[in-house]
Amino acid sequence: MAAFITSADAIFVLTIDTLFNAPITLENWSADRAWEAEAIEQVETRMSIDGKLNAGWVPNPVNMTLNMQPNSASIATFELLQTAQATGRTPYTLGAEITLPGLKRKYTLTTGYLVTGSVMPAAGRLLEERSFTLRWERVIGLGI
Repeated sequence: MAAFITSADAIFVLTIDTLFNAPITLENWSADRAWEAEAIEQVETRMSIDGKLNAGWVPNPVNMTLNMQPNSASIATFELLQTAQATGRTPYTLGAEITLPGLKRKYTLTTGYLVTGSVMPAAGRLLEERSFTLRWERVIGLGI
């Protein structure tokens, strides 16, 4: 059976330790780019003076940008998280799971933090999407 590349049926569930008691399903994403995880550097290399390439694995976090429609109900979650972090002067730990039924793949995102976030939508002819950047310790992909 062929895998389908639609993202319309994707499910993104977020957890916020100590702030919410239940997982939150995010919805009403930007049409052009709902989310994007940056590529990470997994190996560092250096050349020795005699021309030998040496390599070592290095851990790096995964930055992910989420883009929501300005009228998304999910934005209230991020605004509450921004306010809680600023008021308490402490970060809240996030977790997430992304299910992509068309690809039969599930991604588990662990030990994350909200590191940047739009404080309000830009206004033009229409209100613009809002972006939030999360930083994850690890992203693990598995088949479903």
